Amino acid sequence: MTTVTQLCAAYPAESLVADPYPSFVPTQPNRPVRPVQPERPVRPLDPPMVPFALAGTGVWAVVGLILLVTGAPDKWLWTCLAGFLLGLALLLLMVIRDRKRSRRRT
Repeated sequence: MTTVTQLCAAYPAESLVADPYPSFVPTQPNRPVRPVQPERPVRPLDPPMVPFALAGTGVWAVVGLILLVTGAPDKWLWTCLAGFLLGLALLLLMVIRDRKRSRRRT
């Protein structure tokens, strides 16, 4: 059985701290070097938002109808109605945003 003292003697601390992956130094000095090309800036994604707003508004409407049919508490129905109405308002904003988005691309 190996003891801690034997392990410490077998693996000195200097060998554990040393860089296991030394820096790469090219060994072919006559090899041509490519010039560094500047990177193009990455443009942020700008997806159309109307489908997301429609989906969210539709989910509130469907859940509200299901709750209305099943006789859920009034608080839940009012929450679904508020979500649906906010979804309609935000849908209008998303339509305006998407129109501006199509103008920005050109």
